[in-house]
Amino acid sequence: MTSPAPPPLEAPPGLDLARRVAIISVAANIVLSLATVGIGLMAGSRSAVAAGVEFGADAVAALLVYGGLVLAARPPDREHPYGHGRAEILTGLILGVMLVLTGLTIADQSLRGFRSVHPPPEARAILPLVVAALVKSALMAVKFRYGRRAGSAALVADAWNDTVDILSAVAALVGLGLTLYDAHRFLAADHFGGVAVGVIVIVTGLAIIRNTSLELMDTMPPASLIRAIRTSSHRVPGVRGVEKCWARKTGLRYHVDIHVEVDPGMPVIDAHDIAERVRHQIRGDVPEIADVLVHIEPAPQPDAPRG
Repeated sequence: MTSPAPPPLEAPPGLDLARRVAIISVAANIVLSLATVGIGLMAGSRSAVAAGVEFGADAVAALLVYGGLVLAARPPDREHPYGHGRAEILTGLILGVMLVLTGLTIADQSLRGFRSVHPPPEARAILPLVVAALVKSALMAVKFRYGRRAGSAALVADAWNDTVDILSAVAALVGLGLTLYDAHRFLAADHFGGVAVGVIVIVTGLAIIRNTSLELMDTMPPASLIRAIRTSSHRVPGVRGVEKCWARKTGLRYHVDIHVEVDPGMPVIDAHDIAERVRHQIRGDVPEIADVLVHIEPAPQPDAPRG
């Protein structure tokens, strides 16, 4: 009995577009950073400068994301039989650490001199913050779409980073706006707006570290994916049941270990053929799966207790 040919292991859908989005994000963040920091310095706004510094860090982060996507797409080799997908998850972890460090720096710099008397910031500092919020909103939507489509933890993390940037821009605008409204009463508000930016960045960085660490620790995927895998295996003739089903993410896709039950009196060659069919069936039905290791187990007899 001849097993059907396995489906080719192609790159996840949307991966090329995800890489393009990462490059576009690098360019956009460089422009936003230079404009926001430059105008913020000329206008004397601490919160605008803080937001601009964060945008500069975002450019580095987006470049890291691009590198992670390129490495993750490399095919398996002798030293990396599971592929290079973990490079992409590691990129997301590095991004989280960068955000925490950036947030601490922003908060520290924003607090300096907040008790001193100095000229209030100028209204022109508002413009780059508004433009940044609009640009970041567009980048966030695109990154979420193509990051989830490609299964990229790093690009999704970068999308959350853009979400934080929108909140940061709003926090900076609030602090700047209060100072412009009444410089005598709210002169320090511009400083505290920068601190708020830093705190938001720190919290998001910690959340990204948590999520990527769970993937590095081989946390099981959502229950819906496990159900899809089990359902797919039951479509193969000869499979009487599924004893165990485990999966772990190795970057952009999952690797599966599954124990299927077959007729205990079946010849080994036939059982092996069923195992191959299960592997190909799951890979064909569930796009998120990179490969499947199938273990054959004897199905329990009707009058015999299971396990």
